[in-house]
Amino acid sequence: MFDWIAVPRRNFKDLLAFVTVAREGSFTKAAGTLGVTQSALSQAIRGLEETLKIRLLTRTTRSVAPTPAGERLMAAIGHRFDEIESELEALTELRDKPAGTVRITCGDNVLHSVLLPKLAPLLREYPDIKLEFDMNYGFRDIVADRFDAGVRMGSTIDKDMIAVPIGPPLRMAVVASPDYFSANGIPKTPADLTTHRCINQRMPTSGGLYVWDFEKRGRKVNVRVDGPLIFNTAPPQVDASLAGLGISLLPEDELMQHLVSGRLVRVLEDWCPKFAGYHLYYPSKRQPSPAFSLVVKALRFSGHGQP
Repeated sequence: MFDWIAVPRRNFKDLLAFVTVAREGSFTKAAGTLGVTQSALSQAIRGLEETLKIRLLTRTTRSVAPTPAGERLMAAIGHRFDEIESELEALTELRDKPAGTVRITCGDNVLHSVLLPKLAPLLREYPDIKLEFDMNYGFRDIVADRFDAGVRMGSTIDKDMIAVPIGPPLRMAVVASPDYFSANGIPKTPADLTTHRCINQRMPTSGGLYVWDFEKRGRKVNVRVDGPLIFNTAPPQVDASLAGLGISLLPEDELMQHLVSGRLVRVLEDWCPKFAGYHLYYPSKRQPSPAFSLVVKALRFSGHGQP
């Protein structure tokens, strides 16, 4: 027993290599994360397996996955490396200025409209802080994917998470080009949308089409629309509406410049109530680094109308 325990103590780099490959599911991605060659990474895993005398990873031409023994080892040590990394980052409290990398997963629009404007002054004041952004429209598991935080609309989150408002309440907007409404008429109620060409969105999590929901004086209406186009992100929906190809339903902050310019026209506004806007969410049990605490402070929304 003691001989087995002594082995990993002499092979922390090999264990870290194993954890990274298991998480990434790819030698190529893991090598990029660790900054080593694939050959060196393969050699480290092979040496660890030979030392422990057990197979830890199952390799195919397309992917890499832990064996039952590998899953057991991951469960035992994977979070330990996260704890070590967190504690090392926390040591920056003893420095003159906070340092370290903060990783955030978010959508493209909120990055440009909220995150970068608010965080630019922070980066100028603290040059040792680095920010990494992952553009993703799905609900990422920020713990499993080793992000410090994520951004989503609304304050509903999983248990053991903290949600911090970083922007004002938002509303959805039903829009199309002036030419489209001129040729096809203007919908007066949500039900009228079923007779129009609408631009659908494929949900990144469930894979289903987004159901357009509306509310007016407590009355809620759900509408399944149809049309010639389906996208899985917002920017092409905006482009399609600008081109006169149909009606879109999107957060108003993604459309404001086109509404102001008159290139898009808004309808059914009284059926689109406000809802909680963008929130930063992160694990409640993780000890935040000084750098991450500064990021949260810079992003926190405290203006009038805070949800």
